[in-house]
Amino acid sequence: MEKPVIALSIPTGIGADIGGYAGDFGYIARRFSRYFHCIVNPNAVNGGILSAINSDMSYLEGYLFDEFFRGNIGIQPLKPYETNSVGVIIDCAIPKNIINVHINTLNALKMVQGINVSGIEYTKKPVGVNIEIENGISSGSLDNPDELILCAEKLIKNGADTIAAVCYFNEDSEDENYSNGSGIDPVGGIEAVISHIITKNFLIPSAHSPAFFDVDISEKIENAKVSSEMISSTYLPCIMQGLSIAPKIIKKSDENFNNSITYKNVEYLIVPYDALGSCAVLSSLENDVKIITVENKTALDVNADKLNFKPYKHFRSYEECLQNLITRIKKI
Repeated sequence: MEKPVIALSIPTGIGADIGGYAGDFGYIARRFSRYFHCIVNPNAVNGGILSAINSDMSYLEGYLFDEFFRGNIGIQPLKPYETNSVGVIIDCAIPKNIINVHINTLNALKMVQGINVSGIEYTKKPVGVNIEIENGISSGSLDNPDELILCAEKLIKNGADTIAAVCYFNEDSEDENYSNGSGIDPVGGIEAVISHIITKNFLIPSAHSPAFFDVDISEKIENAKVSSEMISSTYLPCIMQGLSIAPKIIKKSDENFNNSITYKNVEYLIVPYDALGSCAVLSSLENDVKIITVENKTALDVNADKLNFKPYKHFRSYEECLQNLITRIKKI
């Protein structure tokens, strides 16, 4: 790895002012990736039909992100022009006309970008998505989580390297404040639950794309933070692009683990200043990974003072952080 490795953490469903909406952290991730290889959460770069992902980023879902900093896995970025095959799970609860939009989207991705869709599996029962928002945090539960596991198992047996899941969300998933760029993403938390189920069981990259009850493309000028969602008939393109170049996951027991990128290779973990309670942060504190905090307010209130530690550096903005780090690497 020629570039220094950093991690840019924007946890899902916590209402981050920057990165809590629809790919609104993407341009920042791209700026950092000019100088660093960046480990990123999917929601940091996902923007509906748009994606900020590039080959200088490792797309790592939240469970794998935490496992990486616990030291249980390493990652191996793909070689230039190397791609993963992506298996797709589709919730049988999705109306037929909306499924057709998703099939057209997959065919377009295959035709235009050459994305390798290894197969599609439909659940036998509705996944049953239940959304919950409590204390400003988005979360939820599933009625039939085993359906995801059964479908993923079939897709992996048929050669899938990564898994995209598409589950049905009804009208309860809409939130006016979020649409105005000021609220919590109502579906972010349950999306993390869905992808965690797959990654925890199979230790391969996974991401989720919601399918709503209708296809609604806005004709109004919307808040820029959510504008990419407002022009998207489906959110599959961003996750398919991310999963197609997601890194290989190397287990600690694998003989190639010592040749993979691990937390020991990470120069800095960069996180919002009040979102320091994640497993990734707590593991980094134990393992002496340098933690940088940035003023990016979230719905959480877990800061350095409450954890009784002093971050390696604190910055008022991501641009200030980037400029400081660029100066540092130029001195090396």
